[in-house]
Amino acid sequence: MPESRIPAAQVRRFLATAFESLGLPRADAATVAELMTEAELQGSDGHGVIRLVPYARRIRAGGLNLHPDIRVVKEKAAMALVDGDNGMGHLVMKKAAEIAIAKAKQCGVAWVGSRVSNHAGPASLYARMCLRHDMVGMYFAVGNANHLPPWGGLDMLLSTNPIAVAVPAGEEPPVVLDMATTVAAYGKVKAKAQRGEQMPVGWMIDRQGQPLTDPKRAEEGFLMPIGGYKGYGLAMIVGLLAGTLNGAAMGSEVVDFNKDDTTITNTGQAIVAIDPDAFGELDAFKARVDKLVRELRASERMPGVDRIWMPGEQSHAKKLANEREGLALPRALHDQLDTFAREMGIPLLQDS
Repeated sequence: MPESRIPAAQVRRFLATAFESLGLPRADAATVAELMTEAELQGSDGHGVIRLVPYARRIRAGGLNLHPDIRVVKEKAAMALVDGDNGMGHLVMKKAAEIAIAKAKQCGVAWVGSRVSNHAGPASLYARMCLRHDMVGMYFAVGNANHLPPWGGLDMLLSTNPIAVAVPAGEEPPVVLDMATTVAAYGKVKAKAQRGEQMPVGWMIDRQGQPLTDPKRAEEGFLMPIGGYKGYGLAMIVGLLAGTLNGAAMGSEVVDFNKDDTTITNTGQAIVAIDPDAFGELDAFKARVDKLVRELRASERMPGVDRIWMPGEQSHAKKLANEREGLALPRALHDQLDTFAREMGIPLLQDS
């Protein structure tokens, strides 16, 4: 199916107009639009523009608070707990990241958790915010729907529970790991379905343990954890740190926001900021990161391998290309956005 290329600024304007038409204050609409466009730019298409219509559905159903009082409810020198008041997750986590960065400047490290938040897009968006301040960023979250049973079980009690870590470098691109604790994030399954593509073997299995490759049949099975039982354990630990620790939903408490547009999700997340300057000279740290990156990249390759990639390097390259060439949106998504725009009485994407 052919894809169109749309300048990022145009996508950003369209999203901001869309969210403002749904009732978000102008500044908040602009913030969410900026972060969703950033997700699309870095290649996180399962968490970018494709999320507009599901978010809009939840907003229209009254499941999101459009005027939240996002506030710190518990605090110590190097930590804070933020209550998102059921606001857009992007707004909650942007504030949480800002608090963590400010505290890390004073304490060297800071951990900020959130509760009563919502889906906030790809994990790396918030870990990357720390890079702008020459800090290491770490992010953990409880996914917004359970697609993973405990190892050997069938009851969906765990989610994709993502992790992101962003490490600043000197001359090299930053090292950015962004991963679900499942082989694939569920957003990627949605993206495959919209593009009319099949999933690779290994992403999902059905309840009889057989490979499931049709994304339109995703509800008949469940996602596979990375590394077998180790991925299951990691998903549980991330959920405990991002959900249970904050008084947020975990296990059977998790609300499937794909099916339920009205119940408060009480999504939990956490952001950690680490200031390398607290451990030594910043420039020396960045130089050591560069050295390691170059050693790994220059190491001997297996036959048929053209290049050894660092975590986040391909996303960095995608972002540069997308900024230059525009964002590639599937025709089906473009049509969906046009339908939405007509319903809302706002300019179409191509006219934004």
